[in-house]
Amino acid sequence: MARLLVTGASGFIGRAVCSLAAERGHEAVAVSRSGAPADAHPDVEWFAADVFDPEEWRDTLDGVDAVVHSVGIIEEHPDEGITLERLNGDSAILVGEEAVEAGVPAIVFLSASVKPPGADEAYLTAKRRAERALTDLPIRSVALRPGPVHGDGQPHFPEAVDTVFSVLDSLPGAAALGGVRPLAVETVARAALDCALDPDREGVIDVETMARRYDEV
Repeated sequence: MARLLVTGASGFIGRAVCSLAAERGHEAVAVSRSGAPADAHPDVEWFAADVFDPEEWRDTLDGVDAVVHSVGIIEEHPDEGITLERLNGDSAILVGEEAVEAGVPAIVFLSASVKPPGADEAYLTAKRRAERALTDLPIRSVALRPGPVHGDGQPHFPEAVDTVFSVLDSLPGAAALGGVRPLAVETVARAALDCALDPDREGVIDVETMARRYDEV
């Protein structure tokens, strides 16, 4: 079994990746600024650390087979140093560089296909910048580009919208939000885990590829 490190692990997608890895018998190590959430999987090892302070979490990279980076925000709080460029772009580049230094062979980056409604353009440009930077590093990198992600505990839109996305996701050829179909958080988690551990996966994985390969797997 593999050892997987998930950064931004207390977030919606990060929690799902950690739980799936543990359920499949992998050693899942989770790094989150806030530490373990109340619904954390009991077999996941949690570390409370700021991703921008690598000295706090660098040791967790020892023996890791792949990193899944799921840090990201939709809304900025510049007065607190929380910006789209920093969280959606710089954080991924920093983690990628740390992974290279530690000899980790692969990183999966939770990117996006489109920006959410109302979000600044920097939401997406920061992620694209990070994708390019990771590609330039001497590490196998995969960028997952989901659109809207639905499921229990989704924090970014109301329950009614989540229900609509769930229905649309179940329809053949379904599309929403700029022509991009929604995906279940479980689908994205399966894609992240598979891409992290499959040495043949590299580059960009788009929405339709995730839906085709990882729905109901």
